[in-house]
Amino acid sequence: MNASVSVRVSVSTAVTEDPDDWNVLRVQEYRMTGSTSPHRIRFLVAVAVAVAVAGIGILAGCTHTYDQAADQQFAPPIALPAFPAGKGPVVMLDEAHYNFHTASGRYLAFAQLLRRDGYVVQSSVARFTSESLAAGQVLVIANALHESNQEEWSPPNPSAFTSEEIDAVHRWVSNGGSLFLIADHLPFPGAAGDLAKRFGIRFNNGYGMEPGAPPGPLVFSAERGALLQHPVVQGRSADEKVDAVATFGGSAFEIESGAPLLRFSDKAMAMMPTVFGQPFDAATPRMPIGGWLQGAVIRVGSGRVAVFGEAAMFSAQLAGPDQLPMGMNAAIARQNPQFLLNVVHWLSGLLDSGTRSAKQGDQ
Repeated sequence: MNASVSVRVSVSTAVTEDPDDWNVLRVQEYRMTGSTSPHRIRFLVAVAVAVAVAGIGILAGCTHTYDQAADQQFAPPIALPAFPAGKGPVVMLDEAHYNFHTASGRYLAFAQLLRRDGYVVQSSVARFTSESLAAGQVLVIANALHESNQEEWSPPNPSAFTSEEIDAVHRWVSNGGSLFLIADHLPFPGAAGDLAKRFGIRFNNGYGMEPGAPPGPLVFSAERGALLQHPVVQGRSADEKVDAVATFGGSAFEIESGAPLLRFSDKAMAMMPTVFGQPFDAATPRMPIGGWLQGAVIRVGSGRVAVFGEAAMFSAQLAGPDQLPMGMNAAIARQNPQFLLNVVHWLSGLLDSGTRSAKQGDQ
């Protein structure tokens, strides 16, 4: 397999208030050179498109080499680590379900940030059972896939988890465990859907978008009411308060109960292509997702769930030919590292006030 693949992409965008013609990225042509797998080709096209949407360096009609790599130098300051080094709760990062994000790969910065905060981060390479889950307090599942979608991301996107695994995770959370569930755009919401439903979460297996939003990452800010007040947003002190969080595409979901954190506007729509990598145009299926969420927390029995519809927001990657920041290391996402720490602090019980579910009055 060649280390690099040339991707030629010609793009045009339209940003209007018309729901039939908004934020539409039309990939008019692309050309691949080099030898690689079909999955790798589709991924690199998606990277090129994401880079175009994020506005970090693609020029229409130009040929570049696009890829993503973990930013190994990313180490934002932590003023007050939650625990002494290596003395905090064990965080298990799932790597047993063909995950697109792993502790040594695209979630290297995620793992390193938590370790610097005192957590013990371990890869979880076993299927979920009562015994495997007993090894830690927080389980992170980021962009899991069913085996059949390793090479083909187009629907159908069956569950990444067996019914026995879903039962085991639900029982573990109900008894006091904490689940951090992350499912990006298609195909990942489909793969996480059955597990999510057990916790009252319904994902849309598409791409969540905001009509009229500026090109680039979406910014969920408290100022415009998209970042909702909660201990996760407030942190342990004024120094940890978050005013805005940036996301880099992703999906949307609804919850039966819980506390919303990141909320789409009333005009939001989901694009739902029937083929992965298919250009968005007027014929692309879509559905309204006004008021749906891209982040929330939920209390389940004695345990806790944090759920997000976007993964890059918790990564720190270098994308494109110029290795430009994408994720927590991007200037627009400067508060994302603290937001990640706040989420994990809540999951591990450091932010206990205001954590009741919506049915109990916590919004």
